Amino acid sequence: MATSVRMGRRRGGQQFLRRQVGYGGGFLHRIRLRISSQRLFRTIIISLAFIALLPPFFFHFRLRRFHQVQQRKCGWLNDPPLVCAHGGDSTRASPNTMAAYDIALRSQVDCIEIDVSRSSDGVLLALHDRDLQRISGNSTSKVGYFSMKEIMNLSLTSGCRKLKVYSHGVVDKGSIGWLGWFTRSKYNVDIRLVKFNVFNYRLIKELDSAHQVIQKFHDESIPTIEDALKLISTSVRQVILDAKVGPPSYEKGLAKDILSVVERTQCRNCLVWAKSDILARDVIKLSPDIPVGYIVMKDPSTGARTNLLRMKDAGVVGVYHPLIDEKLVKILHGRNKKVYAWTVDDVASMEKLLFEHVDAVVTSNPTLLQRLMQDIRTECLKEGFSLSR
Repeated sequence: MATSVRMGRRRGGQQFLRRQVGYGGGFLHRIRLRISSQRLFRTIIISLAFIALLPPFFFHFRLRRFHQVQQRKCGWLNDPPLVCAHGGDSTRASPNTMAAYDIALRSQVDCIEIDVSRSSDGVLLALHDRDLQRISGNSTSKVGYFSMKEIMNLSLTSGCRKLKVYSHGVVDKGSIGWLGWFTRSKYNVDIRLVKFNVFNYRLIKELDSAHQVIQKFHDESIPTIEDALKLISTSVRQVILDAKVGPPSYEKGLAKDILSVVERTQCRNCLVWAKSDILARDVIKLSPDIPVGYIVMKDPSTGARTNLLRMKDAGVVGVYHPLIDEKLVKILHGRNKKVYAWTVDDVASMEKLLFEHVDAVVTSNPTLLQRLMQDIRTECLKEGFSLSR
């Protein structure tokens, strides 16, 4: 009997426990369901919020990216680089001639770069060794080994060869007289000593008068730096005097000679730069008020870029244009130095340098650069770019 009672109690306890466990299991199950429902609800809310916020974020970043691209493309419009004609406009006239300078001035360029070389008798001429080699027909000619008179003789001979294309006859004596007077008075050169083929009278007639022939000689002749500065310095924002250092005198006294011409012509907007750091430092030492630049290029012996930051007192750095990128411009601007790119003659490179926000572009084809700048300006304004006032 007692055993039966105990067995009954045990079964009752087990049933009670099973009921309790069953009750607890249902409770936990309901809690799990509630948690799952809350989690699902939160997930739905977060998803809806994400869906709601995604378009604004997307458009914000797209707009930000658009503004960055637009700023890169159009930002230079608020501070356009100088259009600097390399030796004048040498696409329509021989470089470093009065004709090339005159064409550039009529195109309303901002700046003209003049090559400065010194003859054996100490005259500063707007001339590069390669120009002398072209007119002399000698690939080894150096300006420093020729006197001014010898160079002018070569220039006249070269000019006569150009005019010979038109010639089949003889020019009249009066015209030769005009040429003789001009060359003797201007350059102290006797044209009778210059060997050249005679001109065609028809050419003189087409040019209206012998005086126009003389003018053509003058326009295509090699000017002194003094004559070049008198022509251009008051008509542009800046003149770059690119000092060419060469044998036999090299830098000796060249800085002083250049500064003397700058002072005589009262060129207030002249900048002097050179590939020779010695020459640039000489100019700084002699005249701290004259803006000076140094050149960054590929080292001919190693192919590496020359030192970027090497002359504290120089305010301009002339950089060979393939070396220019955003980082280089940022570094130089961070040191308060202006970046002038040289020599840039193709559209793709011009466009890249505009987008890099350089301070000046030196080019042999200034009208091409001007047209590109105008085209980009038109595009930017159509796209809604606003110019700062």
